[in-house]
Amino acid sequence: MPNDPSDLGRFSDPAMLILASLAAEPRHGYAIMEDIASFSGTRFEPGTLYGALARLEHAGLIEPLEASGRRRPYALTAAGTRLLEARLATLDRVVDAARLRLRRAPASRPAE
Repeated sequence: MPNDPSDLGRFSDPAMLILASLAAEPRHGYAIMEDIASFSGTRFEPGTLYGALARLEHAGLIEPLEASGRRRPYALTAAGTRLLEARLATLDRVVDAARLRLRRAPASRPAE
């Protein structure tokens, strides 16, 4: 288990999307991929998804539930919920700061 489960390194984007998906309800891999695609427009390759699921499980942020046939659903743990809430609060601050900065930016911007 990592020293700090909130440090997901370069895999934080897939991890955050997976945690957001599981915040609604437990889901199996394919359902997670479809849900993420529906709310974010992001499509993962299976290797990206299952690698991130393994890391999240190892960090104690999600847990596998009893399999139903070939499908194994995952659920958010209490630690995963706390991490997601903390990361969302940080994202809220970033979005607020960026919007404020855009409103205060000079009217003329470099041509694209």
